[in-house]
Amino acid sequence: MKIIVTAGGTGGHIYPALAIINKFKEKEQNLDVLYIGTHNRMEKDIVPNHGIKYEALEIYGFSKTEIVRDVKNIFLIKKAYKKCLKLMQDFKPDVVIGVGGYVTYPVIKAAHKLGIKTFIHEQNSIPGKSNLALAKKVDLIGVSFPDSKKYFKNSNVIYTGNPCSENAINTKAISPKDLGFQNDRNKLIVFVAGSLGSSTLNEVFIKTISKLKDSNYNILFITGNSHYEDINKLMKNDNNLIVKPFIDNLSGVFKNTDLVITRAGASTISELLSLNVPAIYIPSPYVANNHQYYNALDLQNKNLAIMIEEKNLNADILASTINKLLKSDVEYNKIKNNLNLNKKMKSSETIYNEIKKII
Repeated sequence: MKIIVTAGGTGGHIYPALAIINKFKEKEQNLDVLYIGTHNRMEKDIVPNHGIKYEALEIYGFSKTEIVRDVKNIFLIKKAYKKCLKLMQDFKPDVVIGVGGYVTYPVIKAAHKLGIKTFIHEQNSIPGKSNLALAKKVDLIGVSFPDSKKYFKNSNVIYTGNPCSENAINTKAISPKDLGFQNDRNKLIVFVAGSLGSSTLNEVFIKTISKLKDSNYNILFITGNSHYEDINKLMKNDNNLIVKPFIDNLSGVFKNTDLVITRAGASTISELLSLNVPAIYIPSPYVANNHQYYNALDLQNKNLAIMIEEKNLNADILASTINKLLKSDVEYNKIKNNLNLNKKMKSSETIYNEIKKII
């Protein structure tokens, strides 16, 4: 069996794509995979490191301010589309799978032109522009949130959940000692500002961590690659603090984590829900349609997590919320019990079976 997978930009798109690929590898003995991504974003490094064939497209997201680049991008999209046509004519895939990001547009469009079966997956509660634009060109759409179906009118849409959830359950656990902590009996807190990092959150995290230093927590601070050097100079690793730029198998870390403070990206949420890990979500106000706010709001309304909006965030509030949660068994266990009762989906399995049907 041959499949083409396309997704890019952030871990929120890339890791669900890898989870789907892993499920196909598990089910199909003679699987041939080609991944099409951008030439300059995270996937160009992550995907080849997983031993997957990779083709890069030079393509950019549209901007409201960089008009010259946007004009150039129109021509780059056409060029990428033609390259995809050639790649597919040579590779002859059984299906083309899009998992989000602007890079998916020319790939799925080319597959539609050639009459190849197509599937796209939407991770967020409010769909992205590429998926909305492609909705009528694909054979099947999978969504992570049941309410997202309403955005894809007159399309074949199914609720699949997020494939990162099943992948997280099956991943190998990473212990605190594996990370470098000497005392693995302390409660572990993970601070992570999404796959790309965030200078705004990192500033608050630095101040918050300084307020927690005497609380006997183990703290893992994942800064994002572009922020790591400056923060590492400021905050040296010690017995209770480990600073990392990035961890590829973050779901393995979550398996031994007591509390996560993070953005509200759909893939991170799906991993934490599947592993029953309490979290404080700080939605990014800079994403399309403010979808992270609605992702986190849904969880808070169901008492599955705590949300703090960035406009209300400071180190005092965050440190106080962390201490209140971790030092109150009643509050913590209420969220933990709700997570344990929350229904888990075999998302990758569902996606695999549905794609087999359309093929």
